[in-house]
Amino acid sequence: MNITGIELRRIAMPLRAPFRTSFGVEHDRDVLLVRVVTPEGEGWGECVAMSEPRYCSEYVDGAQDVLRRFLIPALPEAADAYTVKRALKPFKGHKMAKAALETAVLDAQLRATGQSFGSYLGADRERVPCGVSVGIMDSIPELLEAVEGFIAEGYVRIKLKIEPGWDVAPVRAVRERFGDDLLLQVDANAAYTLADARHLAKLDAFDLLLIEQPLADDDLVQHAALARQLATPVCLDESIESAEDAAAAITLGAASIINIKPGRVGGYLEAKAIHDLCVAHGVPVWCGGMLETGIGRAANVALAALPGFTLPGDTSGSRRYFATDITAPFELADGHLDVPTGPGLGVDPVADILDEVTTSSEWIKL
Repeated sequence: MNITGIELRRIAMPLRAPFRTSFGVEHDRDVLLVRVVTPEGEGWGECVAMSEPRYCSEYVDGAQDVLRRFLIPALPEAADAYTVKRALKPFKGHKMAKAALETAVLDAQLRATGQSFGSYLGADRERVPCGVSVGIMDSIPELLEAVEGFIAEGYVRIKLKIEPGWDVAPVRAVRERFGDDLLLQVDANAAYTLADARHLAKLDAFDLLLIEQPLADDDLVQHAALARQLATPVCLDESIESAEDAAAAITLGAASIINIKPGRVGGYLEAKAIHDLCVAHGVPVWCGGMLETGIGRAANVALAALPGFTLPGDTSGSRRYFATDITAPFELADGHLDVPTGPGLGVDPVADILDEVTTSSEWIKL
């Protein structure tokens, strides 16, 4: 597939409400979209890097710069998703930028052949169960009101963001208010240390599905030590950037569940490899989210339909974060989202909406 040019488009997406985690508060999303143009058509990818390097070392200005200066010039004249992956391998890091470019090429490739993302990846379901991530709130009553609203919308699993000082009490309140049947898990975003093991063990009383990324992203050994002290399963997120990382975590006993975020691991090809590895070892996986627009959400929903994704992911409906999405909105039905079946991602940006939220556009001719 010959690529004639690539557009790097920035859009500003205000969030319906601030989203607070242990590493900061987001009020809006500065999103970098990658559009790959070929003689047969085009393809889209979404870079999930944040405005500041808080979740990981990547940030959106840096992603655009590395795409412009290094990744796009490295593409061969004729490319498919696998040749893109190989061409980008010599460049260290920048997984989110690589994922956006690889996804755009894959989308264009699949649109040209008429195959859907889900079919290409190996999806075996027509719809996927959806969970929702609930940020840190100013008070427990505010949290309970938010959780009640999400349950009323039909979400089948609730994830609470936690940090030191906001952990046991809010979890207890949610469990007591909504009962033992609620699928409930927590996410620390690396806010704790191994010295907090006894405190984190207090969460065992609440029958959680998992505790996600309690410790530093670069310390599998201490996660393994923590896992031995908790009854609650430990799930890794930021620590897993490749199939090799997943294999190491499983071998060490650092995780019994893995969250797969395609942007974090460098794209959907690597995400599929991690899925296959985990299936082979009997390790459950689920699809994490990064407050994606409909472009990234479409790809995530397709990935979440693979057989190893046995836990509900953070594949929320569009209105969880945005009043207006740039694609036709993903609408929750009975706690599930439909997997797009059209060619490629199966969704397209709505031109008028996309133009309205665009803040800059850069065209790179190949």
